[in-house]
Amino acid sequence: MPPRLPGRGLLARLSWVQRALLTGLVLAGAWSLWYPAGMNERVVKDVVLYLSIPAALAVVHGEHLGWRVDRRAVRNTLLLAAFVTPFYLVGSALPTVRAYYPMWNGSLENFWVHSAKQFAIVVAAETYYRGLLCVSVRDLGRKAALISPVLYAFHHLGKPPIELLLSGPTDVLFGLVDYESNSILPSVVAHGLGLALLDWLVLHDPILPPDAVVRWLSWLGIPL
Repeated sequence: MPPRLPGRGLLARLSWVQRALLTGLVLAGAWSLWYPAGMNERVVKDVVLYLSIPAALAVVHGEHLGWRVDRRAVRNTLLLAAFVTPFYLVGSALPTVRAYYPMWNGSLENFWVHSAKQFAIVVAAETYYRGLLCVSVRDLGRKAALISPVLYAFHHLGKPPIELLLSGPTDVLFGLVDYESNSILPSVVAHGLGLALLDWLVLHDPILPPDAVVRWLSWLGIPL
């Protein structure tokens, strides 16, 4: 009789929710230790860690990560996109945001290719944060949307202060909408197309006067 592997019995007793969260923790550590050399490697990194591994895990266990589209998902997608668009519009006028975006040397010349790669990164990230860590563990109820805000904010360190400030609440909002939709379509569209819109706005003259926007938001007490 072959020797029993240590911990194998323990893993067999874990529920799907426990396995999903344990996998999410391991992937978060791996993501933090992999330093991509550029955008192409970042696409590979996120697709491998945030998309492929969670997808394989879900298939093996007969679970789903929110890759589905129905009328409710489409309705909530439109509502969430309408809600976040003004934030991108206002953010595009802020000096710290305009200095940071587009990421990975995006420009008008490479806008569409750059946006496609960036969208792939977003799909992977949303599969991990909203798919694996929220929609797939919906047995926990709406509190599933509270699993990843701190981790999501941690992975926004180094970005403009206002983006870091809003990252936690954004994670909860996206999680709740995806939870109610039983689909990650709303957050994929709001995040992916939102970033493309932000890049486009930053690459052109600001629609809103930067001085006025900075003045409106000065009460936040952070660099803008």
